[in-house]
Amino acid sequence: MTGASTRPYRFAIQGGPFDDPVALSEHAQRIEQLGYDELFTSDHIGAPFSGGRGGGKYVVDPFAPLLIAAAATTRLRVGTLVLNNEFYNPALLGRTAASVDRLTGGRLVLGLGTGYSEAEHNAIGVPIRAPGQRVSRFAESLEVLRSLLDTGTVEHRGEHVSVVFDDLGLRPEQAHLPFLIGGHGRRVVTLAARHADIFQFTGLTHGEGGMPTGGGFALAEVVKRSDWLADAAGDRNEEIERSSLVQLVAVGADAPSDDELAVQFELAVEVVRDTPFILNGTVEKVVDKIGRLRDQLAITHYVVRDAEVFAPVVAALAE
Repeated sequence: MTGASTRPYRFAIQGGPFDDPVALSEHAQRIEQLGYDELFTSDHIGAPFSGGRGGGKYVVDPFAPLLIAAAATTRLRVGTLVLNNEFYNPALLGRTAASVDRLTGGRLVLGLGTGYSEAEHNAIGVPIRAPGQRVSRFAESLEVLRSLLDTGTVEHRGEHVSVVFDDLGLRPEQAHLPFLIGGHGRRVVTLAARHADIFQFTGLTHGEGGMPTGGGFALAEVVKRSDWLADAAGDRNEEIERSSLVQLVAVGADAPSDDELAVQFELAVEVVRDTPFILNGTVEKVVDKIGRLRDQLAITHYVVRDAEVFAPVVAALAE
């Protein structure tokens, strides 16, 4: 099992009023004031995803809001969480990422994933590959992106991706633009061990049509993936920041108990108590749980979706 991390805690928000520039500017300024480190968008298309999962009700382009949020703040980092790799040619994505990093003063975090929604692919007429093929293409895309963003050059001729550039013509502001890779399967975890600056545990498994479920919420499942990551990363292990994409936060004296949430979500009480994807209870209880998870899994980075509710925890851990 991965040992406790010496990294400082960092906190981020996914979601916001991304279709309203004034409200978005105010939102970004507010979360910066509250002590959050990052603001993330998501990458979905179509009304079926406007109800919540993936960071709010606004299904907009994942990059455009980042420019507004960065312009309204001074230190807030901005990023995508996570891009559906199947939607992108990696060379064009590299150009966009380099452009956005320059326009935000070097504050971009590039969040990447394999994609999963059959309905989204059907809607835009792009057949979704089988899971194994998606991961194989993801591996090639990561190679291309890392080379383009680090050096501006790439020569890759693979099964799924063929890109040759002597010079992309543009470099990011950051010498090393950080990759956040989120996923659950062993091949994705292994790719993260090689390429990720941040690896995000999601706890999500995917059923028919790619519908996400909490099939990986149990602590034992997260420990397994933490061990996969550590084993595959080798000397890179300490370089990779470990993150949790929290699916529910409820903080305060009136927050639902573990027993209540276990009934609500049809989970065992010990799963609710121990999982890094549910943070509920008093500030003291949540802070204690985050400390345990740091010791057990080396998780120091948390992404939540309710800035105000979680703010007392951010303030407590800042102290």
